[in-house]
Amino acid sequence: MKIGQEIKSYRDLQVWDRAMKLAQMCYAGTAQSPKGETYGLVSQIRRAAVSILSNIAEGHSRRTRQAFLNHLSISLCSQSELETQIELSRRLGLVCEDSARLILREAEEIGRMLHGLIRRLEQRGS
Repeated sequence: MKIGQEIKSYRDLQVWDRAMKLAQMCYAGTAQSPKGETYGLVSQIRRAAVSILSNIAEGHSRRTRQAFLNHLSISLCSQSELETQIELSRRLGLVCEDSARLILREAEEIGRMLHGLIRRLEQRGS
């Protein structure tokens, strides 16, 4: 999406697209985890990643600035949760170093993007 282009759908948001790719990275990065973790930390990682992009979509679809801001805040919380879970998984050896590093880098960038979007929406509201 180009700067100044109208946002008609959550799919027009670059942060949503990046969050979709992050969720795919999380699924791939946890695919080789021990089966005993399928319903533990691996499930939490996957749910947090999906929550990021789902809340962006849901918030945008609510059609009010305040609802969108609320859902972006939830996305930001899920992004922090994901970073924590990936770091723990890395320390426990459930996710390889390379995957963890890539996921954490992307999650950090998405966090910056969410903060920027929240700031822009707050400035428009004042």
